[in-house]
Amino acid sequence: MSDLKHYGAILSPVITEKSTAASEHNQVVFKVPLDATKPQIKAAVEGLFKVKVMAVNTITTKGKVKRFKGFVSKRTDVKKAVVTLAEGQSIDVATGL
Repeated sequence: MSDLKHYGAILSPVITEKSTAASEHNQVVFKVPLDATKPQIKAAVEGLFKVKVMAVNTITTKGKVKRFKGFVSKRTDVKKAVVTLAEGQSIDVATGL
């Protein structure tokens, strides 16, 4: 994959208490496009951050239907990728690329 496609496969890091706790187990959480596949995510993380990826798990969260003053709207669907890094590897998501 080219560098431009790498940037399209990863949208942003997820910074929450749960994802910060997962970093103690060599895991990093990223927000990815809905059509991104596990091999694409793995290649993007290895290409951009120069680390060895052991596994990629994905989670798709369906958007909720919300009502406000009689209007019905739907939040967008979100896909997250939990990337497990090799032993001794790390990514500092606070600094960026």
